[in-house]
Amino acid sequence: MVFDLDLIKKVYGELPAKVDAAKKMLGRPMTLAEKILYSHLHKESPLQEYKRGADYVYFAPDRVAMQDATAQMALLQFDTCGLKKVAVPSTVHCDHLILAKDGADKDLPESIDRNKEVYDFLASISNKYGIGFWKPGAGIIHQIVLENYAFPGGMMIGTDSHTPNAGGLGMVAIGVGGADAVDVMAGMPWELKMPKLIGVKLTGKLSGWTSPKDVILKVAGILTVKGGTGAIVEYFGEGAKALSCTGKGTICNMGAEIGATTSTFGYDEAMGRYLRATGREEVAALADSIADYLTGDAECYENPEQYFDRVIEIDLST
Repeated sequence: MVFDLDLIKKVYGELPAKVDAAKKMLGRPMTLAEKILYSHLHKESPLQEYKRGADYVYFAPDRVAMQDATAQMALLQFDTCGLKKVAVPSTVHCDHLILAKDGADKDLPESIDRNKEVYDFLASISNKYGIGFWKPGAGIIHQIVLENYAFPGGMMIGTDSHTPNAGGLGMVAIGVGGADAVDVMAGMPWELKMPKLIGVKLTGKLSGWTSPKDVILKVAGILTVKGGTGAIVEYFGEGAKALSCTGKGTICNMGAEIGATTSTFGYDEAMGRYLRATGREEVAALADSIADYLTGDAECYENPEQYFDRVIEIDLST
């Protein structure tokens, strides 16, 4: 089953024209992060060049994801909006309140019993407002999003710091607080300071005892715990293409540990294979048809110092 196919078709139908208009306005090539950001400007933000790290901009994310611990207050607030349905596709995932101690067979029933009032409330209010509800035991929020909802070139927010996991499938996915989620679910513009751009060029190929997690640990060693603050980290290069989609997701997920706004990779064959492996052949075909718009322009990757605020190069072979 493909979720939100009509939404994805709409985004892909409009994205090329929006990117072309932004590129014409800027008068230069664009990184992937810029393509996604400028193609998701809210109508209250005019198409103009915004200064990275300085200008506050209104965006219109495609979807919202919430975990059970943070969804409670967000949905209590949304309940006061007077709306009959959320303005954008939204989901609730019951995973954070489950205590992992003795194994699923014992832990899951105990956690469901302990949090019954919370889960009943989340299920009821989700049904009331057309929000997708993933019950306890259905899976971890970030994995469910990657397997079912994430799509290249999209923009989403989630009430968890590791929401950037979806960047492994070419999204700009940003962790936020519950109040931000309420704004987007209510159809209001979402404000964000235009992020700076950090480019990470990956060369070579992982081998031996190295894994994708080692890549982000290396990046974290370079940038430290706050070196990515206020920036989007965009990975590119032949080394990036050699990583699996889930490997990319691991790297983006842990971008939260360097304070990054989010992290992302350009669309490639690995992402196409992952979409097909998870039953989203139609999404893969749509992405293939506009593949050039779902990654940064070649000029940005050939001369990254001209287009990124900071560039890091890592050889995966060493």
